[in-house]
Amino acid sequence: MLTIRDLKVSAGGRMLFEGASMQINYSERVALVGPNGAGKSTLFGVILRRDEPDAGTLDRDAWTTVGFLPQEAEAVGNETVMDVATGRVGELPALEKKLHELEAAGAVDSPEYMEAHAKHEALSNPQVEAKAKKILHGLGYRGTDFERPARELSGGWVMRAHLARLLVMEPDLLLLDEPTNHLDLLSLLWLQQYLKTYPGGLLLISHDRQFMDEVVEKVYEISEKRLNEYTGNYSAYLEQRQARYEQQLAAYKNQQKEITALQEFADRFRSVASKASQAQSKLKQIERMEKIEQPVPPRKPFRFQIPQPPRIGQRAISLEKIHMAYGDHVVYRNLDLTIERGERTVLVGPNGAGKSTLLKILAGVVEFQKGERSEGLNAKIGYFSQHRAATLDPNKSVLQEVMDVGGVSLSENEARGILGSFLFKKDEIYKKTAVLSGGEKTRLNLIKFLVDPPNLLLMDEPTTHLDIMTVESLTMALATYEGTLVFISHDVHFIRKLATKVLHVKGGGVVVPYPGGYDYFLEKTAAGDERAALTAD
Repeated sequence: MLTIRDLKVSAGGRMLFEGASMQINYSERVALVGPNGAGKSTLFGVILRRDEPDAGTLDRDAWTTVGFLPQEAEAVGNETVMDVATGRVGELPALEKKLHELEAAGAVDSPEYMEAHAKHEALSNPQVEAKAKKILHGLGYRGTDFERPARELSGGWVMRAHLARLLVMEPDLLLLDEPTNHLDLLSLLWLQQYLKTYPGGLLLISHDRQFMDEVVEKVYEISEKRLNEYTGNYSAYLEQRQARYEQQLAAYKNQQKEITALQEFADRFRSVASKASQAQSKLKQIERMEKIEQPVPPRKPFRFQIPQPPRIGQRAISLEKIHMAYGDHVVYRNLDLTIERGERTVLVGPNGAGKSTLLKILAGVVEFQKGERSEGLNAKIGYFSQHRAATLDPNKSVLQEVMDVGGVSLSENEARGILGSFLFKKDEIYKKTAVLSGGEKTRLNLIKFLVDPPNLLLMDEPTTHLDIMTVESLTMALATYEGTLVFISHDVHFIRKLATKVLHVKGGGVVVPYPGGYDYFLEKTAAGDERAALTAD
Protein backbone atom coordinates (compact mmCIF):
# COMPACT_ATOMS: atom_id res chain seq x y z
CA MET A 1 0.00 0.00 0.00
CA LEU A 2 2.84 2.41 0.89
CA THR A 3 6.55 1.94 0.27
CA ILE A 4 9.33 4.43 1.03
CA ARG A 5 12.87 3.78 -0.17
CA ASP A 6 16.13 5.61 0.63
CA LEU A 7 14.35 8.75 1.79
CA LYS A 8 16.43 11.88 2.35
CA VAL A 9 14.77 14.90 3.96
CA SER A 10 16.26 18.06 5.44
CA ALA A 11 14.48 20.88 7.25
CA GLY A 12 15.83 24.12 8.63
CA GLY A 13 19.38 23.20 7.68
CA ARG A 14 19.20 19.91 9.61
CA MET A 15 19.15 16.45 8.04
CA LEU A 16 16.15 14.50 9.41
CA PHE A 17 16.23 11.40 7.19
CA GLU A 18 18.98 9.82 5.13
CA GLY A 19 18.59 6.41 3.53
CA ALA A 20 15.32 5.82 5.40
CA SER A 21 12.91 3.11 4.21
CA MET A 22 9.56 1.74 5.38
CA GLN A 23 6.62 -0.29 4.12
CA ILE A 24 3.00 -0.40 5.26
CA ASN A 25 0.77 -3.18 3.96
CA TYR A 26 -3.01 -3.25 3.74
CA SER A 27 -4.75 -3.41 7.14
CA GLU A 28 -1.47 -3.06 9.07
CA ARG A 29 -1.52 -0.91 12.19
CA VAL A 30 1.81 0.85 12.59
CA ALA A 31 3.25 3.29 15.13
CA LEU A 32 5.88 5.89 14.28
CA VAL A 33 8.02 6.72 17.32
CA GLY A 34 10.99 8.91 18.11
CA PRO A 35 11.93 11.85 20.34
CA ASN A 36 10.42 15.29 19.83
CA GLY A 37 11.95 16.93 16.76
CA ALA A 38 13.04 13.64 15.17
CA GLY A 39 10.85 14.23 12.09
CA LYS A 40 7.60 12.33 12.71
CA SER A 41 5.28 15.09 11.51
CA THR A 42 7.68 15.85 8.62
CA LEU A 43 7.37 12.24 7.44
CA PHE A 44 3.59 12.58 7.52
CA GLY A 45 3.93 15.65 5.27
CA VAL A 46 5.98 13.62 2.77
CA ILE A 47 3.47 10.74 2.77
CA LEU A 48 0.63 13.22 2.18
CA ARG A 49 2.65 14.69 -0.74
CA ARG A 50 2.60 18.10 0.92
CA ASP A 51 6.39 18.15 1.21
CA GLU A 52 8.97 17.05 -1.34
CA PRO A 53 11.88 14.89 -0.13
CA ASP A 54 15.45 15.78 -1.14
CA ALA A 55 15.90 12.26 -2.50
CA GLY A 56 14.34 8.81 -2.43
CA THR A 57 11.06 7.37 -3.66
CA LEU A 58 7.57 7.13 -2.21
CA ASP A 59 5.13 4.72 -3.84
CA ARG A 60 1.45 4.64 -2.95
CA ASP A 61 -0.92 2.28 -4.74
CA ALA A 62 -2.92 4.32 -7.21
CA TRP A 63 -6.26 3.32 -5.69
CA THR A 64 -5.21 3.92 -2.05
CA THR A 65 -7.16 6.60 -0.18
CA VAL A 66 -5.43 8.42 2.66
CA GLY A 67 -7.07 10.24 5.58
CA PHE A 68 -5.15 12.55 7.91
CA LEU A 69 -5.96 13.84 11.39
CA PRO A 70 -3.64 16.70 12.43
CA GLN A 71 -3.01 17.64 16.08
CA GLU A 72 -5.10 20.81 15.80
CA ALA A 73 -8.12 21.83 13.71
CA GLU A 74 -10.72 24.52 14.19
CA ALA A 75 -14.24 24.89 12.86
CA VAL A 76 -14.94 27.82 10.59
CA GLY A 77 -18.27 29.24 9.50
CA ASN A 78 -21.57 27.91 10.77
CA GLU A 79 -21.24 24.18 10.11
CA THR A 80 -22.78 21.90 12.70
CA VAL A 81 -21.08 18.94 14.35
CA MET A 82 -22.94 16.65 11.96
CA ASP A 83 -21.83 18.77 9.01
CA VAL A 84 -18.21 18.24 10.03
CA ALA A 85 -18.64 14.53 10.77
CA THR A 86 -20.34 13.79 7.44
CA GLY A 87 -18.19 16.19 5.41
CA ARG A 88 -21.26 17.72 3.76
CA VAL A 89 -19.90 21.20 4.50
CA GLY A 90 -16.29 21.70 3.49
CA GLU A 91 -15.12 18.21 2.52
CA LEU A 92 -17.76 17.16 -0.03
CA PRO A 93 -17.81 20.50 -1.92
CA ALA A 94 -14.00 20.51 -2.01
CA LEU A 95 -13.96 16.96 -3.40
CA GLU A 96 -16.55 17.85 -6.04
CA LYS A 97 -14.50 20.87 -7.12
CA LYS A 98 -11.36 18.76 -7.33
CA LEU A 99 -13.10 16.09 -9.41
CA HIS A 100 -14.41 18.71 -11.88
CA GLU A 101 -10.93 20.25 -12.20
CA LEU A 102 -9.27 16.87 -12.82
CA GLU A 103 -11.96 15.90 -15.34
CA ALA A 104 -11.46 19.19 -17.18
CA ALA A 105 -7.73 18.49 -17.26
CA GLY A 106 -8.31 14.98 -18.64
CA ALA A 107 -6.76 13.39 -15.55
CA VAL A 108 -9.50 10.86 -14.80
CA ASP A 109 -6.91 8.05 -14.69
CA SER A 110 -4.67 9.85 -12.20
CA PRO A 111 -4.19 8.64 -8.60
CA GLU A 112 -5.51 12.02 -7.39
CA TYR A 113 -8.78 11.52 -9.27
CA MET A 114 -9.26 7.96 -8.04
CA GLU A 115 -8.64 8.98 -4.42
CA ALA A 116 -10.98 11.99 -4.60
CA HIS A 117 -13.65 9.85 -6.27
CA ALA A 118 -13.42 7.14 -3.59
CA LYS A 119 -13.72 9.70 -0.78
CA HIS A 120 -16.65 11.40 -2.50
CA GLU A 121 -18.46 8.07 -2.83
CA ALA A 122 -17.89 7.26 0.85
CA LEU A 123 -19.35 10.58 2.00
CA SER A 124 -22.27 10.36 -0.49
CA ASN A 125 -23.43 7.01 0.87
CA PRO A 126 -27.07 7.17 2.09
CA GLN A 127 -25.99 5.56 5.38
CA VAL A 128 -23.32 8.18 6.12
CA GLU A 129 -25.38 10.07 8.70
CA ALA A 130 -26.34 6.96 10.65
CA LYS A 131 -22.71 5.87 10.66
CA ALA A 132 -21.58 9.34 11.78
CA LYS A 133 -24.04 9.34 14.69
CA LYS A 134 -22.75 5.99 15.92
CA ILE A 135 -19.14 7.16 15.79
CA LEU A 136 -19.92 10.54 17.39
CA HIS A 137 -21.63 8.75 20.27
CA GLY A 138 -18.54 6.59 20.71
CA LEU A 139 -16.37 9.72 20.83
CA GLY A 140 -18.46 11.21 23.63
CA TYR A 141 -21.04 13.38 21.84
CA ARG A 142 -24.66 13.44 22.94
CA GLY A 143 -27.49 13.39 20.43
CA THR A 144 -28.36 16.97 21.36
CA ASP A 145 -24.89 18.08 20.18
CA PHE A 146 -25.22 16.91 16.60
CA GLU A 147 -26.86 20.05 15.24
CA ARG A 148 -24.90 22.52 17.39
CA PRO A 149 -22.59 24.90 15.50
CA ALA A 150 -19.12 23.40 15.82
CA ARG A 151 -17.52 26.81 16.43
CA GLU A 152 -19.35 26.98 19.77
CA LEU A 153 -17.33 23.99 20.99
CA SER A 154 -13.75 23.75 22.22
CA GLY A 155 -10.96 22.79 19.85
CA GLY A 156 -10.86 19.31 21.39
CA TRP A 157 -14.51 18.64 20.55
CA VAL A 158 -14.01 19.96 17.00
CA MET A 159 -11.11 17.52 16.62
CA ARG A 160 -13.41 14.68 17.59
CA ALA A 161 -15.84 15.67 14.84
CA HIS A 162 -12.97 15.68 12.31
CA LEU A 163 -11.87 12.26 13.57
CA ALA A 164 -15.45 11.01 13.19
CA ARG A 165 -15.44 12.17 9.53
CA LEU A 166 -12.26 10.19 8.84
CA LEU A 167 -13.72 7.07 10.42
CA VAL A 168 -16.93 7.55 8.41
CA MET A 169 -14.90 7.71 5.16
CA GLU A 170 -12.82 4.64 6.11
CA PRO A 171 -9.75 5.55 4.02
CA ASP A 172 -7.38 2.72 3.12
CA LEU A 173 -4.66 4.40 5.17
CA LEU A 174 -5.32 6.51 8.27
CA LEU A 175 -2.61 8.93 9.41
CA LEU A 176 -3.33 9.96 13.00
CA ASP A 177 -1.13 12.53 14.77
CA GLU A 178 -1.73 12.30 18.54
CA PRO A 179 -5.42 11.28 18.23
CA THR A 180 -5.87 10.75 21.98
CA ASN A 181 -4.81 14.28 23.00
CA HIS A 182 -8.38 15.60 23.08
CA LEU A 183 -10.17 12.50 24.33
CA ASP A 184 -11.42 11.70 27.80
CA LEU A 185 -10.69 8.23 29.10
CA LEU A 186 -13.98 6.62 28.04
CA SER A 187 -13.75 8.00 24.49
CA LEU A 188 -10.13 6.89 24.30
CA LEU A 189 -11.12 3.35 25.21
CA TRP A 190 -13.86 3.41 22.55
CA LEU A 191 -11.40 4.60 19.88
CA GLN A 192 -8.87 2.02 20.98
CA GLN A 193 -11.40 -0.77 20.48
CA TYR A 194 -12.63 0.69 17.18
CA LEU A 195 -9.14 0.87 15.68
CA LYS A 196 -8.41 -2.74 16.59
CA THR A 197 -10.97 -3.84 14.01
CA TYR A 198 -10.52 -0.95 11.55
CA PRO A 199 -10.54 -2.45 8.03
CA GLY A 200 -7.82 -0.16 6.62
CA GLY A 201 -4.20 0.50 7.47
CA LEU A 202 -3.08 2.85 10.24
CA LEU A 203 0.04 4.94 10.76
CA LEU A 204 -0.03 6.48 14.23
CA ILE A 205 1.98 9.07 16.13
CA SER A 206 1.21 8.89 19.83
CA HIS A 207 2.77 9.54 23.22
CA ASP A 208 0.28 7.16 24.84
CA ARG A 209 2.15 3.93 25.50
CA GLN A 210 -0.88 1.86 26.55
CA PHE A 211 -2.86 2.98 23.52
CA MET A 212 -0.07 1.82 21.21
CA ASP A 213 0.26 -1.47 23.10
CA GLU A 214 -3.40 -2.17 22.49
CA VAL A 215 -3.63 -1.03 18.86
CA VAL A 216 -0.40 -1.42 16.85
CA GLU A 217 1.32 -4.50 15.46
CA LYS A 218 4.45 -2.90 14.00
CA VAL A 219 6.68 -0.02 15.10
CA TYR A 220 9.02 2.17 13.06
CA GLU A 221 11.52 4.07 15.17
CA ILE A 222 13.28 7.17 13.85
CA SER A 223 16.89 6.74 14.96
CA GLU A 224 20.11 8.11 13.48
CA LYS A 225 18.13 9.47 10.47
CA ARG A 226 16.89 5.96 9.63
CA LEU A 227 13.60 4.14 10.09
CA ASN A 228 14.15 0.95 12.09
CA GLU A 229 11.41 -1.66 11.87
CA TYR A 230 10.18 -3.72 14.85
CA THR A 231 7.42 -6.33 14.91
CA GLY A 232 4.77 -6.23 17.62
CA ASN A 233 3.34 -3.54 19.87
CA TYR A 234 5.16 -0.79 21.76
CA SER A 235 6.27 -3.02 24.65
CA ALA A 236 7.62 -5.61 22.18
CA TYR A 237 9.48 -2.81 20.39
CA LEU A 238 11.19 -1.78 23.64
CA GLU A 239 12.37 -5.35 24.25
CA GLN A 240 13.57 -5.84 20.67
CA ARG A 241 15.31 -2.48 20.60
CA GLN A 242 17.29 -3.35 23.73
CA ALA A 243 18.21 -6.77 22.32
CA ARG A 244 19.27 -5.18 19.01
CA TYR A 245 21.42 -2.64 20.83
CA GLU A 246 23.14 -5.36 22.88
CA GLN A 247 23.85 -7.40 19.70
CA GLN A 248 25.23 -4.34 17.88
CA LEU A 249 27.33 -3.38 20.91
CA ALA A 250 28.77 -6.91 21.17
CA ALA A 251 29.61 -6.92 17.45
CA TYR A 252 31.24 -3.48 17.76
CA LYS A 253 33.32 -4.54 20.78
CA ASN A 254 34.44 -7.78 19.09
CA GLN A 255 35.53 -5.90 15.99
CA GLN A 256 37.37 -3.32 18.08
CA LYS A 257 39.23 -6.15 19.85
CA GLU A 258 40.17 -7.63 16.48
CA ILE A 259 41.33 -4.26 15.15
CA THR A 260 43.38 -3.65 18.31
CA ALA A 261 45.07 -7.06 18.01
CA LEU A 262 45.89 -6.53 14.32
CA GLN A 263 47.18 -3.01 14.97
CA GLU A 264 49.36 -4.20 17.87
CA PHE A 265 50.89 -6.90 15.66
CA ALA A 266 51.58 -4.38 12.89
CA ASP A 267 53.09 -1.84 15.29
CA ARG A 268 55.30 -4.49 16.88
CA PHE A 269 56.66 -6.14 13.77
CA ARG A 270 56.57 -3.55 10.96
CA SER A 271 60.27 -2.72 11.58
CA VAL A 272 61.27 -6.42 11.69
CA ALA A 273 62.39 -7.41 8.21
CA SER A 274 61.19 -11.01 8.45
CA LYS A 275 57.73 -9.91 9.69
CA ALA A 276 57.28 -6.64 7.76
CA SER A 277 55.11 -8.20 5.04
CA GLN A 278 52.86 -9.82 7.66
CA ALA A 279 52.57 -6.51 9.49
CA GLN A 280 51.58 -4.78 6.26
CA SER A 281 49.03 -7.51 5.60
CA LYS A 282 47.44 -6.89 9.00
CA LEU A 283 47.12 -3.17 8.23
CA LYS A 284 45.45 -3.93 4.88
CA GLN A 285 43.12 -6.33 6.66
CA ILE A 286 42.04 -3.44 8.92
CA GLU A 287 41.51 -1.19 5.88
CA ARG A 288 39.34 -3.79 4.12
CA MET A 289 37.07 -4.26 7.12
CA GLU A 290 33.54 -2.88 6.92
CA LYS A 291 33.67 -0.85 10.10
CA ILE A 292 30.85 -1.26 12.62
CA GLU A 293 29.80 2.05 14.14
CA GLN A 294 29.45 2.23 17.90
CA PRO A 295 25.68 1.95 18.50
CA VAL A 296 23.84 4.73 20.29
CA PRO A 297 22.27 3.38 23.50
CA PRO A 298 18.45 3.54 23.64
CA ARG A 299 17.15 6.57 25.47
CA LYS A 300 16.02 5.67 28.97
CA PRO A 301 13.82 7.47 31.50
CA PHE A 302 15.66 9.89 33.76
CA ARG A 303 15.41 8.81 37.39
CA PHE A 304 15.18 11.38 40.12
CA GLN A 305 13.86 11.27 43.66
CA ILE A 306 11.11 13.67 44.68
CA PRO A 307 11.85 15.20 48.11
CA GLN A 308 9.32 13.83 50.58
CA PRO A 309 6.80 16.42 51.84
CA PRO A 310 5.78 16.94 55.48
CA ARG A 311 3.15 14.51 56.78
CA ILE A 312 -0.49 15.55 56.40
CA GLY A 313 -3.45 14.57 58.61
CA GLN A 314 -5.33 11.31 58.00
CA ARG A 315 -8.01 13.22 56.09
CA ALA A 316 -6.08 15.18 53.51
CA ILE A 317 -9.13 17.19 52.44
CA SER A 318 -12.91 16.84 52.58
CA LEU A 319 -15.92 18.41 50.88
CA GLU A 320 -19.39 18.51 52.46
CA LYS A 321 -22.68 19.37 50.74
CA ILE A 322 -20.93 21.31 47.96
CA HIS A 323 -23.18 23.14 45.50
CA MET A 324 -21.32 24.44 42.46
CA ALA A 325 -22.90 26.13 39.45
CA TYR A 326 -21.84 28.36 36.58
CA GLY A 327 -24.90 30.51 36.07
CA ASP A 328 -27.83 28.20 35.40
CA HIS A 329 -25.54 25.23 34.77
CA VAL A 330 -25.33 23.16 37.97
CA VAL A 331 -22.12 21.10 38.09
CA TYR A 332 -22.42 19.68 41.63
CA ARG A 333 -25.31 19.48 44.07
CA ASN A 334 -24.76 18.31 47.69
CA LEU A 335 -21.42 16.73 46.87
CA ASP A 336 -19.67 14.90 49.72
CA LEU A 337 -16.10 13.74 49.20
CA THR A 338 -13.14 12.78 51.40
CA ILE A 339 -9.58 12.26 50.20
CA GLU A 340 -7.51 10.22 52.65
CA ARG A 341 -3.79 10.59 53.28
CA GLY A 342 -1.62 8.63 50.86
CA GLU A 343 -4.37 7.96 48.31
CA ARG A 344 -3.59 8.29 44.60
CA THR A 345 -6.94 9.17 43.10
CA VAL A 346 -7.66 9.59 39.39
CA LEU A 347 -10.74 11.45 38.16
CA VAL A 348 -12.25 9.86 35.05
CA GLY A 349 -15.37 10.58 33.03
CA PRO A 350 -16.56 12.40 29.92
CA ASN A 351 -15.38 15.88 29.03
CA GLY A 352 -17.65 18.52 30.52
CA ALA A 353 -18.77 16.35 33.45
CA GLY A 354 -16.85 18.50 35.94
CA LYS A 355 -13.48 16.79 36.55
CA SER A 356 -11.40 19.97 36.25
CA THR A 357 -13.98 21.90 38.28
CA LEU A 358 -13.74 19.33 41.08
CA LEU A 359 -9.96 19.64 41.06
CA LYS A 360 -10.29 23.45 41.30
CA ILE A 361 -12.71 23.13 44.23
CA LEU A 362 -10.23 20.87 46.03
CA ALA A 363 -7.46 23.39 45.24
CA GLY A 364 -9.53 26.30 46.54
CA VAL A 365 -9.17 28.30 43.32
CA VAL A 366 -12.91 28.58 42.53
CA GLU A 367 -15.73 29.73 44.76
CA PHE A 368 -18.69 27.41 45.24
CA GLN A 369 -22.14 28.62 46.27
CA LYS A 370 -22.84 26.31 49.22
CA GLY A 371 -21.10 23.73 51.37
CA GLU A 372 -17.84 23.38 53.26
CA ARG A 373 -14.28 22.59 52.20
CA SER A 374 -11.94 21.41 54.98
CA GLU A 375 -8.18 20.97 54.57
CA GLY A 376 -6.34 18.34 56.60
CA LEU A 377 -3.89 19.06 59.40
CA ASN A 378 -0.60 20.54 58.09
CA ALA A 379 -1.98 20.56 54.54
CA LYS A 380 0.30 22.09 51.92
CA ILE A 381 -1.67 22.07 48.67
CA GLY A 382 -0.21 22.36 45.22
CA TYR A 383 -2.44 22.72 42.14
CA PHE A 384 -0.91 21.95 38.76
CA SER A 385 -3.06 23.07 35.83
CA GLN A 386 -2.23 23.44 32.16
CA HIS A 387 -2.51 27.23 32.40
CA ARG A 388 0.12 28.37 34.85
CA ALA A 389 2.16 30.90 32.83
CA ALA A 390 1.40 33.61 35.40
CA THR A 391 3.47 31.77 38.01
CA LEU A 392 6.68 32.25 35.99
CA ASP A 393 8.91 35.33 36.19
CA PRO A 394 9.28 36.56 32.58
CA ASN A 395 12.71 38.04 33.39
CA LYS A 396 14.17 34.79 34.70
CA SER A 397 15.80 32.05 32.67
CA VAL A 398 14.55 28.47 32.73
CA LEU A 399 17.52 27.47 34.89
CA GLN A 400 16.97 30.35 37.32
CA GLU A 401 13.30 29.42 37.79
CA VAL A 402 14.30 25.93 38.94
CA MET A 403 17.31 27.04 40.99
CA ASP A 404 15.19 29.65 42.82
CA VAL A 405 12.43 27.29 43.95
CA GLY A 406 11.95 27.90 47.66
CA GLY A 407 12.47 25.17 50.20
CA VAL A 408 15.11 23.24 48.23
CA SER A 409 18.78 23.53 47.53
CA LEU A 410 19.71 22.27 44.08
CA SER A 411 23.16 22.32 42.50
CA GLU A 412 23.33 23.58 38.94
CA ASN A 413 24.19 20.07 37.74
CA GLU A 414 21.14 18.62 39.51
CA ALA A 415 18.90 21.32 37.99
CA ARG A 416 20.40 20.69 34.54
CA GLY A 417 19.76 16.96 34.86
CA ILE A 418 16.09 17.40 35.75
CA LEU A 419 15.60 20.04 33.04
CA GLY A 420 17.21 17.75 30.47
CA SER A 421 14.88 14.90 31.38
CA PHE A 422 11.95 17.23 30.65
CA LEU A 423 13.28 18.16 27.20
CA PHE A 424 15.16 21.38 28.06
CA LYS A 425 18.46 20.80 26.28
CA LYS A 426 21.78 22.65 26.30
CA ASP A 427 21.33 26.39 25.67
CA GLU A 428 17.53 26.16 26.07
CA ILE A 429 17.95 26.39 29.84
CA TYR A 430 19.14 29.99 29.43
CA LYS A 431 16.02 31.11 27.56
CA LYS A 432 13.83 33.66 29.33
CA THR A 433 10.50 32.21 30.43
CA ALA A 434 8.74 35.03 28.56
CA VAL A 435 9.63 33.43 25.20
CA LEU A 436 8.67 29.87 26.10
CA SER A 437 5.86 28.10 24.27
CA GLY A 438 2.77 26.95 26.14
CA GLY A 439 4.11 23.39 26.30
CA GLU A 440 7.49 24.56 27.60
CA LYS A 441 5.82 26.62 30.34
CA THR A 442 3.75 23.60 31.34
CA ARG A 443 6.87 21.44 31.60
CA LEU A 444 8.78 24.07 33.57
CA ASN A 445 5.96 24.42 36.10
CA LEU A 446 5.83 20.65 36.44
CA ILE A 447 9.54 20.59 37.32
CA LYS A 448 9.01 23.30 39.95
CA PHE A 449 6.34 21.16 41.59
CA LEU A 450 8.53 18.07 41.62
CA VAL A 451 11.59 19.67 43.22
CA ASP A 452 9.53 21.14 46.09
CA PRO A 453 6.32 19.09 46.26
CA PRO A 454 3.30 19.80 48.48
CA ASN A 455 1.80 17.02 50.60
CA LEU A 456 -1.47 17.23 48.62
CA LEU A 457 -0.74 17.39 44.91
CA LEU A 458 -3.59 18.14 42.49
CA MET A 459 -2.67 17.66 38.82
CA ASP A 460 -4.70 18.31 35.67
CA GLU A 461 -3.30 16.42 32.64
CA PRO A 462 0.35 16.52 33.75
CA THR A 463 1.57 14.37 30.83
CA THR A 464 0.41 16.78 28.10
CA HIS A 465 3.36 18.02 25.98
CA LEU A 466 5.64 15.25 27.29
CA ASP A 467 7.12 12.49 25.15
CA ILE A 468 6.96 8.84 26.24
CA MET A 469 10.34 8.75 27.99
CA THR A 470 9.56 11.94 29.91
CA VAL A 471 6.16 10.55 30.93
CA GLU A 472 8.01 7.49 32.20
CA SER A 473 10.39 9.72 34.19
CA LEU A 474 7.42 11.52 35.73
CA THR A 475 5.66 8.22 36.48
CA MET A 476 8.70 6.80 38.27
CA ALA A 477 9.13 10.01 40.27
CA LEU A 478 5.48 10.10 41.38
CA ALA A 479 5.61 6.38 42.25
CA THR A 480 8.04 7.25 45.07
CA TYR A 481 6.05 10.30 46.20
CA GLU A 482 4.73 9.76 49.73
CA GLY A 483 2.17 12.57 49.67
CA THR A 484 -1.46 12.46 48.53
CA LEU A 485 -2.19 12.70 44.81
CA VAL A 486 -5.40 13.57 42.94
CA PHE A 487 -5.06 13.79 39.17
CA ILE A 488 -6.78 13.87 35.79
CA SER A 489 -5.20 12.07 32.85
CA HIS A 490 -6.15 10.28 29.65
CA ASP A 491 -2.83 8.37 29.58
CA VAL A 492 -3.90 4.85 30.51
CA HIS A 493 -0.36 3.64 31.22
CA PHE A 494 0.21 6.59 33.57
CA ILE A 495 -3.12 5.92 35.34
CA ARG A 496 -2.41 2.20 35.67
CA LYS A 497 0.97 2.80 37.23
CA LEU A 498 -0.20 5.34 39.80
CA ALA A 499 -3.91 5.22 40.66
CA THR A 500 -5.05 3.34 43.77
CA LYS A 501 -8.56 4.82 43.66
CA VAL A 502 -10.88 5.98 40.87
CA LEU A 503 -13.56 8.67 41.05
CA HIS A 504 -15.95 8.38 38.11
CA VAL A 505 -17.30 11.89 37.52
CA LYS A 506 -20.51 11.46 35.58
CA GLY A 507 -22.93 13.96 34.10
CA GLY A 508 -25.32 15.70 36.47
CA GLY A 509 -22.76 16.05 39.25
CA VAL A 510 -22.71 12.37 40.20
CA VAL A 511 -19.36 11.15 41.55
CA VAL A 512 -19.01 7.37 41.92
CA PRO A 513 -15.98 6.09 43.88
CA TYR A 514 -14.18 2.87 42.95
CA PRO A 515 -11.87 1.82 45.81
CA GLY A 516 -9.26 0.23 43.57
CA GLY A 517 -7.01 0.94 40.62
CA TYR A 518 -7.76 1.40 36.95
CA ASP A 519 -8.27 -2.32 36.23
CA TYR A 520 -10.72 -2.58 39.11
CA PHE A 521 -12.68 0.33 37.63
CA LEU A 522 -12.72 -1.32 34.19
CA GLU A 523 -13.85 -4.62 35.65
CA LYS A 524 -16.75 -3.05 37.51
CA THR A 525 -17.92 -0.77 34.71
CA ALA A 526 -17.69 -3.57 32.13
CA ALA A 527 -19.92 -5.66 34.41
CA GLY A 528 -22.42 -2.79 34.39
CA ASP A 529 -22.95 -3.04 38.14
CA GLU A 530 -21.92 0.26 39.70
CA ARG A 531 -23.85 -0.50 42.91
CA ALA A 532 -21.48 -3.40 43.56
CA ALA A 533 -18.52 -1.05 43.11
CA LEU A 534 -19.92 1.30 45.75
CA THR A 535 -20.04 -1.46 48.35
CA ALA A 536 -16.93 -3.41 47.30
CA ASP A 537 -14.39 -4.18 50.05
